[in-house]
Amino acid sequence: MAQSRVLTLLSLICMCFAGATAAEPLPAGPGLAAKHPGDRGIAQDADVLFADDFESGTVAEIAKRWGEMSNKGGDVVELADDSPAGSGGRRAIQMTARLDHNTGGHLYTTFDGVDQAYARFYVTFADEPGYIHHFVHFGGYRPATRWPQGGAGDRPRGDDRVTVGIEPFGHNGRTPPPGDWNFYTYWHEMKKSADGRYWGNALQPPTPRRVPAGRWQCVELMMKLNTPGQRDGELALWLDGEPVMHIHRGVRRDAWTGLGFHVRDDDGGEPFEGFDFRTNAALKINFFWLLHYVTDDALRRNGVTDFAKPNRVWFDNVVVARRYIGPITPIAGDAAPPQPRN
Repeated sequence: MAQSRVLTLLSLICMCFAGATAAEPLPAGPGLAAKHPGDRGIAQDADVLFADDFESGTVAEIAKRWGEMSNKGGDVVELADDSPAGSGGRRAIQMTARLDHNTGGHLYTTFDGVDQAYARFYVTFADEPGYIHHFVHFGGYRPATRWPQGGAGDRPRGDDRVTVGIEPFGHNGRTPPPGDWNFYTYWHEMKKSADGRYWGNALQPPTPRRVPAGRWQCVELMMKLNTPGQRDGELALWLDGEPVMHIHRGVRRDAWTGLGFHVRDDDGGEPFEGFDFRTNAALKINFFWLLHYVTDDALRRNGVTDFAKPNRVWFDNVVVARRYIGPITPIAGDAAPPQPRN
C-alpha cells in the first residue's frame, strides 16, 4: 500500500514538471440555450450577462441597448429580414463595409466583470464573401470603458487588458475568402512579431476550419482567466455546437512565434505552458465587441485588387453567459425563416 502511494505521488510530480494538466472536458451540443427554445427569454436567465436577438427596436434603439455603435454614414449597420433556423425570430443585424466610404462598423457592450465567460453568436457571410481585417472580440479592460480601446501593436501590461478575437484568416490569399477561423489574442505574455511590435498572436486549431459562405453558423468561444501567479487560464472554440479547439496548460502545440501557434491533436510538438492572462485579479472579462472591420491593407495582403465590392455580413442571436450556451434549440412547429439576402 505504501509503495502504491509513493508511485502515485511520483506520477503526479512528473505530470507537474511535464506541464500536464487535467482540464475539464468541453461540453458539446445543447447547453444553456436548451432551456430557452428559440432563445426566447434567454436574456432573463440568471446565467446570462448580455443577450440580443435584434427582434425589437430601430437601429438607433439597438445602439442604445448595446451602449456604443460605429455606423459611419448611417448605412453600415442595418436591420435585415433574416434569422438562423430555429431562432424564433425574423430579423438580424447586417453590417456592410464599402472601402470608398468606410471600413465597416460595430456594436459594443459591457457587463459586470467575471473570471470566466462564454460568448455565442450566429453569423453568415455573403455567397461571394470578401476578406476582413478584424472581427468579433471578447475580453476585459481595466478600467472598463464604454467604447473599445486601442492598443494594436502594443503588449498589455498584465493588469490592464486581455482580448481575444475570433477571426477569419486568409493566409495571404491561400485560403478562399473569408478564410479559416482562428483566435487573435493579446495578453502580457504574447510573443513579439518580426517587426518588433506586438500584433495579436494567432492561435489555430489542429485542422483548419473554413468559414462557410451563404449559410448561418453558430460560433461560441470561452475565456477563463487565470488565477494570478498561476497558468490555469483557458480558451475554447465551438462551431455549431462542436468543440474544435481547447487551449490550456499541457495541450500539445507546435512552435510558438510572434505569429502564434497551432494546437496539435497528436503527441508531436511540446506541451503548452498555460495562459497567464493577468497579473491582477481586478482585471475581469467585461466586454463583447460585434465587429466587422475591413481595410485595403487586408485585401492587398490576400491578393485582392477590387476594392469597390461591398463586404457584407449578418449577425444574430448574441448571448454572453457564465456557462456554456450551445446552439439554438428550435421551437416545435416553427416555420423556417427567410433565406439570407446576399
